[in-house]
Amino acid sequence: MEVEVVKGDITELDVQAIVNPANSGLVMGGGLAGIIKKKGGSEIEKEARDRAPVEVGKAIVTTGGRLPSKHVIHAPTMEGPGEKIPSSNSGLAMRGILECAEKNGINEIAVPGLGTGVGGVSADDAASAMVEELKNFEPETVERVILVGYSDELYRAFKTERDRVFS
Repeated sequence: MEVEVVKGDITELDVQAIVNPANSGLVMGGGLAGIIKKKGGSEIEKEARDRAPVEVGKAIVTTGGRLPSKHVIHAPTMEGPGEKIPSSNSGLAMRGILECAEKNGINEIAVPGLGTGVGGVSADDAASAMVEELKNFEPETVERVILVGYSDELYRAFKTERDRVFS
């Protein structure tokens, strides 16, 4: 499995699936979820909400709507909107994303910082928990995971952790 790190806007990537770091109710109100809904269309949230609640550590896949990506994988990092979370939730969400991708035959996933927004997890802690899950995962379908740093800080954290673990 190839692990790549890029800096940019995850909603602009032409990949098989992007990840929405969600809450268990799959309400796409603010943050990245709100941007995904605005750019991709409300059908993404409607399809997700029809399958809620989803517990932390699990994930579901929906259409990508008008996004360049075919799918959105919704992976809760918190139960309710706006909760502060431990960095272990970032790792649990990463595991759920990988398992969901495998189950749905998705081989290319772009993943943002999980829990680094309203969840309050630092870029370094999220990167560490996420890359640790990537290291321990044995893929059958997933061929490429792109860690997407929107900020310079998150990009550097992902790159440092990836280089450390996969060197």
